[in-house]
Amino acid sequence: MRNPLSLQEAQKLVLHSQRLPAGKQTGSASAATLAAIEHLGYIQIDTISTIQRAHHHTLWNRNPRYKAEQLDQLIADKRVFEYWSHAAAYLPMRDYRYSLPRKQAIANGEQRHWYAPDKALMKSVLKRITAEGPLMAKDFEHTGKKLSDWTAKPAKRALESLFMQGELMISGRVNFHKVYDLRERVLPAGLDTTTPSSEEYARFLICRYLQANGVGQAAEISYLLKNIKPLITTTLGAMVADGELQEIDVAGIQYYVLASSLDLLSKPLARNKLAILSPFDNLLIQRKRMQALFNFDYLIECYVPEEKRQYGYFSLPILWDGKLVARMDCKADRRESHLHIHHLALESTLNNIDDFSQALSKTLPTFMQFNNCTQLTLHKTTPKKFPPLPPSLYRL
Repeated sequence: MRNPLSLQEAQKLVLHSQRLPAGKQTGSASAATLAAIEHLGYIQIDTISTIQRAHHHTLWNRNPRYKAEQLDQLIADKRVFEYWSHAAAYLPMRDYRYSLPRKQAIANGEQRHWYAPDKALMKSVLKRITAEGPLMAKDFEHTGKKLSDWTAKPAKRALESLFMQGELMISGRVNFHKVYDLRERVLPAGLDTTTPSSEEYARFLICRYLQANGVGQAAEISYLLKNIKPLITTTLGAMVADGELQEIDVAGIQYYVLASSLDLLSKPLARNKLAILSPFDNLLIQRKRMQALFNFDYLIECYVPEEKRQYGYFSLPILWDGKLVARMDCKADRRESHLHIHHLALESTLNNIDDFSQALSKTLPTFMQFNNCTQLTLHKTTPKKFPPLPPSLYRL
């Protein structure tokens, strides 16, 4: 029999598990960054730089002391590595062995990533990196026919194929360009590199997901992972039988939860704190889940034709009072150190607009500093009647 959980309790459990809003921290800022990555299991990488890139933004929301150089140092110290989660991501090095099933499936031809492997070119690329050390795609000349803007040159395809099947790793980035090196030169000494059994892998995926997300379903745990959902479903049943998991009912929908996570329900949630989230934040990445649990229908509109956009090119969901209550389309003009809020749109369910405005005013200065901006312009609000922001916000 499933245990019932109210929608508000489920939301609270999800937010505590996601460590949102960020709580008090101890230790160094770098340690807090590593702790966030290890707890969440991955941080999605994205190329859009309208504001600070998604991986920096997501980490800043868990660690207010976050600086981009902390992530660079964690990679250099071999505490974090780059690979694929549901998308390109930074992952804890301690979880390296759980990246092996995908790598081996790609190497064996059981799965395919972006490109068909060119074995001869891959061998040539690997030989150069073995002899010369770390290289970027630009270090390989392309002498063939001219490529379109959206076509990767053959050497880049070979590098990515070697990366996806695990022979190469990313030792760092230079101006956001990947630097590729041999796996054995990137991995730290003594790391467990044994391939997990199917059962181990399934249990890892389940525990990691539920630890970071509070409640989950088989489809959510296996999100964008190929050929794993049947095993996840079977393993969930076994873990319920063993008492490691509980089945719960939230508004008529079945979820699973770690038995130990239910203790988080007795912990108060910092409802007065406001968080401006990245569209690629771990909380938000599964849109159907956000609709079911938070009644928040979100679409990132940078891929939508301009004339069809409702909220703006890069609208940022805003969390306040334990709910997703607004979205804010922003752009940081770095040359002028100017943050433009092109559109602040409130959800129709937000009633206490004055308190929300005060919470937003309190958060905006740190958000501006995070984006290296000292000036602010608010261009449009929905509804139009919105309390004016304090004059001190417009120029820090």
